[in-house]
Amino acid sequence: MEKFISFDEIQKSLEKKETDCQAIVSYYLQNIQTKAHLNAFVEVYEQSALNQAKKIDEKLASGKAGKLAGMVIGIKDVLCYQGHESNASSNILAGYEAQFTTTAVQRLIDQDAIILGRLNCDEFGMGSSNENSAHGKVLNAADEGRVPGGSSGGSAVAVQANLCTASLGTDTGGSVRQPAAFTGVIGMKPTYSRVSRWGLIAYASSFDTIGVFSHTVKDNALIMEVMAGHDEFDSTSSRKPVLHYSELLHFEKKAKVAYLKETIESPSLQPEIKEHTLAILDKLKSEGHEVQEVNFPLLEYVLPTYYILTTAEASSNLSRFDGVKYGYRSPNAHNLESMYKMTRSEGFGEEVKKRIMLGTFVLSASYYDAYFTKAQKVRRLIKDFTEDLLNDFDYIIMPTTPSSAFKFGEHRDDPVAMYLEDLFTVQASVSGVPAISIPNGTDSDGMPIGLQVITNSFKEAELYAFSNYLTKLTP
Repeated sequence: MEKFISFDEIQKSLEKKETDCQAIVSYYLQNIQTKAHLNAFVEVYEQSALNQAKKIDEKLASGKAGKLAGMVIGIKDVLCYQGHESNASSNILAGYEAQFTTTAVQRLIDQDAIILGRLNCDEFGMGSSNENSAHGKVLNAADEGRVPGGSSGGSAVAVQANLCTASLGTDTGGSVRQPAAFTGVIGMKPTYSRVSRWGLIAYASSFDTIGVFSHTVKDNALIMEVMAGHDEFDSTSSRKPVLHYSELLHFEKKAKVAYLKETIESPSLQPEIKEHTLAILDKLKSEGHEVQEVNFPLLEYVLPTYYILTTAEASSNLSRFDGVKYGYRSPNAHNLESMYKMTRSEGFGEEVKKRIMLGTFVLSASYYDAYFTKAQKVRRLIKDFTEDLLNDFDYIIMPTTPSSAFKFGEHRDDPVAMYLEDLFTVQASVSGVPAISIPNGTDSDGMPIGLQVITNSFKEAELYAFSNYLTKLTP
């Protein structure tokens, strides 16, 4: 079977009866088997996916199939799928079987998408390299000695290596956009509240969003329009109407674009990424768009604000994993207190324990106002400043990451260097606005480079249209 890059290709092939859903699933299953060493999938739902495919083939024959018929999707291992294991790539949830299905996943299934399996990730979504998983690291298909990015590394590589049509990840501070940049695919983080979080195993509840990886902007937009919308199970989900993003991709107007001086002049920015980013800005100017440099003096505060607030929320959210209700329970405990301590010490990985302890510290009575309260105030300043910029400009453009994919172990002993990988992605997360990463060529080592585009809240349609236009300008 030929390699499918887009859902459009799959649909045309199905219409011409050149293939069927069962053959498409079998093709991806063969790819997964051939590329099993990449470690993208932690579990493949082979039989249930083939059963789904058979039913959808029958629907196609009777003309009753949904708009995603033939779309094969992998889901990050923090998204619950009823009757299947979900363990957030953590030993503390080993063997836990989901009792319900994530709303976003169910909406895809309702439109006849086929769920192929669950994808490897950093434990509980905490990491920028996919080196923190209980299932082992994921390899970048562009260079197997380099990281795929995190925390949704498995989701990115699954699309990069053509193991599924598209995949779902989660983005708390860049966990869709950064791995998308490292693997040369498209990664979208919607507005906070645009997609229901029901069924997502929480890391930081006021930041977590469910995002999409794909090869094309149109596929990404189509999945997003199906997933998005209010959900009665998630009181934070927005009631704003969802547009047909995939039908609104034509871009004609002249845009007003800002780029942040502090990102372009950042000492941590890889020179080749700077060149590629400036080249796109120059192309936009030559196409008649208004491109303007702006200052963002709060950039140095974005990362510490993000880590103070997310570790605090993680400390609270992860307190439920205690050995009492579900998941791992230490066999070495001799009383209640030792059960709590030993279960959490043995079940959580090092990075997760580090963030829980940091979060517990900033929430402690002596330091609550000095750290957590202050960080909430700074978050509001960052959000207001970003929204003010986006009231003056249509889009903000910046590199997705300071560097291309780094080698395994390179930042392992330097947490500050690892956290700096999120330097350019956390602004959109702290502000709650939508952002996308699209491929922008490769560096001298052949590693993908990402270009990030940000716009104002609930303007996903405009973001997709502009990104679709930009893909024609990028290398």
